[in-house]
Formats: sequence, structure tokens, C-alpha cells
Amino acid sequence: MKIAFFDTRPYDRAAFERECPSGAQIKFFETKLSADTAELARGCEAVCVFVNDTVDREVIDRLCSLGVKYLALRCAGFNNVDVDYACGRLRVVRVPAYSPYAVAEHTIAMLLTSIRRIHKAYIRTRDFNFSLNGMTGFDLYGKTVGVVGTGKIGKAFISICLGFGMKILAYDKYEDEALRANPAVSYVTLDELFSGADIISLHCPLTEETYHLINSETLKKCRRGVVILNTSRGALVDAEALLSGIKERKVGAACLDVYEEESEFFFEDKSGHILEDDTLARLISMPNVIVTSHQAFLTEEALSAIARTTLKNLTELERVGECENEICYKKGGK
Repeated sequence: MKIAFFDTRPYDRAAFERECPSGAQIKFFETKLSADTAELARGCEAVCVFVNDTVDREVIDRLCSLGVKYLALRCAGFNNVDVDYACGRLRVVRVPAYSPYAVAEHTIAMLLTSIRRIHKAYIRTRDFNFSLNGMTGFDLYGKTVGVVGTGKIGKAFISICLGFGMKILAYDKYEDEALRANPAVSYVTLDELFSGADIISLHCPLTEETYHLINSETLKKCRRGVVILNTSRGALVDAEALLSGIKERKVGAACLDVYEEESEFFFEDKSGHILEDDTLARLISMPNVIVTSHQAFLTEEALSAIARTTLKNLTELERVGECENEICYKKGGK
């Protein structure tokens, strides 16, 4: 099988070349997939894409005209794919889980960095400034964290939080039986979560229902000084509303590994350019905001798991004709 691999980074290439089975040929392209770049997939049976590649109707039609049969997402989310249109035209597979611990641990790392001012201490001490003024944080022990989404990543995050002695308010449309049986975890409504949590962490997919889950109205329901964590999908948070909440002192801190307009900026070196997104620039400039560039997944273990699962998905489709990680059936296309 020949695979056109878009939006390639050095760490992607190393992992996929390491895991690539004999007989498969991968053509790596640094450019993102779009209507303008789809031609690069000519002669390939499969296309492999990531979160910021565009797979809309125009791209799908173009890929089909080139003879592409399979679309492999090397990620869990597929909100960048017109799944309804793809079904019946392309076989679409994804990586539903790679290393939930990678994302959960990054979320905790950002939280601790923020509330204990680790990033500021690092900068200060490199200048031999050992003052503790303005460095006071707060304990996680005894605090209440609201977790939206209790899938594999959400559960891994909850497990870490329980180790810190935190109280858990959880919300998910499909409650987890094991978590529900845990006396330290309480499933509640979203309104109860917003009003009762000191910290809110998002671990849910991006859907029409969850789009801008954090917005001006939901922030009004939150405690003053709430900490917002998002390592899931950028558009779960209305960035303008978050910025207003920070300026009004409603939001005490925000840790963002994703941003709803990230595709033009994340994964790229923009250090020599003027950032044209005013909202992102203002968020980064805030002293109580930490932004990382969609790196929560980026561990050796996760990269290897992503490569193995992606290649296994394509192998199963080609050899067996079916794959448990195919997503078209979720939209009625299988």
C-alpha cells in the first residue's frame, strides 16, 4: 500500500518509519492536506492526516478522483472531516486511544506549573532573582475539580487528581460504572459542575453540543477564580469569552494546549513574525495564562502507539476489509 502522509513533523516520520510494515510505502509531505495539496496523493491508496488537515467535501471529491480509498486519522478527534460526506466514498479510520496518560499528565503538569508559578520561578532564577514576591500559589489537596468527559483520558486525569487528594465532580453523557462506584467521584449535571468546581478540565470530543462549552454564560455560573484547563479541542472554549473572564477576574487562570484557531499557528515557528490573531496574542500575554502548542500527546509512547494503530487500521482494511476503528458507521455510512 502507498500512503500519502500530510503535515509531517520529524517526530511523526521517525515513529512511522520505525513501525512501518514491509510492503507499505509512505510518502511524507510537510504541507497540510487541502484542496490545493490533494494532488500530492496521486498514486496512493491511502491518505494519513492530523488534526489541522482539511478534509471537506472538495478535498474528499478530489481524493476519490485520484483513486484514494482510505483516510487514516492519526488522532482521536475527527471534527476536521466531513464524515457524513465521506461515508460511502472513503473508508475513514482513526486512533481512538494512544496514551491517555500522556494527555492527562500534561494537563496536570500545566495546572501545577500555573498555580505554583513554576514557569515564573524558572525565568527569575536564571536571572539570579530569588525573590518570592508574587509567587504564592495554592494547594491542590482538598480542592474540587470538575472533569467534563470521563473517557480514557478523563479517567486517567481523575486518577491523578485522586492521588492529590482532590474531590471530583464528573460529567459525561455516558457515565462510567467504575467511576460511579467510587465514593470520591460524583457524577453531576453540567450546571452543578460549573458552580461547584475550583478547577474545570475538559476531556470531551468537539461536537455541535460541546462547541463553546465554556462561554460567557457558563462562566457566569462558575466560582470566582476558577481555573480552566483544555487539552482536548480548541473550540470547546470561546476564546473571547475566556479572555473577558480573565480580565474581569472571574477566571483565575487558564491552561490551554489547544486553541480554536490554532491551525495557522500551532506546530510552526512564528517567533520571527507578528502574530495576527489578536485574541491568541492577548491570551499569551496574560500572566495567568499558559499556552502550549498542542503537545499534550507528544511522548515517545504515544507516538509509537499512534503509528502502530494507524498502520494496523490500514492493514486491516486492505487485508480483512473491516476495522474496529472505522468511524463511518457512527454516521450511518457502514
